[in-house]
Amino acid sequence: MKVLVVGGGGREHALCWKISQSPNVKALFCAPGNIGISKHATCVDIKVTDIDSMVRFAKAEEIDLTIVGPEIPLSLGIVDRFQEENLNIFGPNKAAAEIESSKVYSKNLMKKYDIPTAFFSTFYDYEEAVNWVKEVKPPLVIKADGLAAGKGVIICHTEDEAVDVLDDIMRSKIFGDSGNQVVIEEFLQGEEVSFIAFTDGENVIPLESSQDHKALLDGDKGPNTGGMGAYSPAPIITPELHETIMNQVMIPTVRALKQEGREYKGILYAGLMIDGTDIKVLEYNCRFGDPEAQPLLMRMRSDIVPLMNTISKGGVAQGDIQWYDRASVCVVLASKGYPGDYKKGFQIDRIDDVNNMDGVLVFHSGTSKDDSNIVANGGRVLGVTALGDSIPDAISAVYKAVNHIDCESLYFRTDIGKKALKYI
Repeated sequence: MKVLVVGGGGREHALCWKISQSPNVKALFCAPGNIGISKHATCVDIKVTDIDSMVRFAKAEEIDLTIVGPEIPLSLGIVDRFQEENLNIFGPNKAAAEIESSKVYSKNLMKKYDIPTAFFSTFYDYEEAVNWVKEVKPPLVIKADGLAAGKGVIICHTEDEAVDVLDDIMRSKIFGDSGNQVVIEEFLQGEEVSFIAFTDGENVIPLESSQDHKALLDGDKGPNTGGMGAYSPAPIITPELHETIMNQVMIPTVRALKQEGREYKGILYAGLMIDGTDIKVLEYNCRFGDPEAQPLLMRMRSDIVPLMNTISKGGVAQGDIQWYDRASVCVVLASKGYPGDYKKGFQIDRIDDVNNMDGVLVFHSGTSKDDSNIVANGGRVLGVTALGDSIPDAISAVYKAVNHIDCESLYFRTDIGKKALKYI
């Protein structure tokens, strides 16, 4: 098979690394890719938003399967466009992907189909939103309706803070048109976990559990980011909770979308808040998480390509995914200043040394090449990921690797995986 991966971040690097191992794949391309991905695939200079060029490339190269990594091309209808041209592509169509591209749509879907979620209200009008905040009282969570690179969810502990956030989103348009409408919901207590599954629109095949760390600073302090690290498995997800999540969230969501005429095929990700045995959906994503994909794919024993190919062709997803009985931890190295303003172009050394460590891989996200040097070219720059026989072993291995990276301009959290330790 010839396979094309769409995207150029850490998630796509992990996907290309995994796909390149498949005996079913004879040629692998990635558009646009990155420096790290170029070791596993031929990188093609096409932006993820340039869907027409993607179609032309897939036709010219006779691509057998296209796999979409990020949410933006899915929200723009890349799947619909490929299917119009009779090209196989893995991912939900534009209508189904609205479960991520519109927080308002996803919340209303959950309300209609009794899928557990936080109490909420939605607003187009700034003044109405402010009045609701004053009536309900913080702490509250304010969410921009549309896509905001993982930064559009803001926890507000005071009334003044909530009013300022509404002004930023709805008046100052810090997230552009994504802030034309907002969701305001109750603040939930508990731990946030990621639950990801393959679906063919009817059957749901879950992946192993994982837990992301969205806040910038240790102890889940500071602003939300696209993700500062993740680990798998997440021991907070017991077998009993796993079954509950499948029966109360994942399967009902897939059936609800089908009932709405938006049959969902691809990866479905539910961000959940767990408080004891109580489960509520915080959000959905229509693709692999980043950085959850990195530890999950390192732990996956099964060949991922046949399942994706079957779903892309409208087949039935069957069987279980096989996993290595090991833990994995990913620590994201970000440019200092992220998620705000940050500098680019600073040199990063000793990446190859880290890649030579046993059970460790460095997945590239925001990097580029300057002469022969690797330099930072984004907010989240690298995702150092390590395997271990246990979560403590994986934590030890990943931080040994992280501290070997030579770059004073990168920041990382020092507590990735720590949440798991109280369960083991």
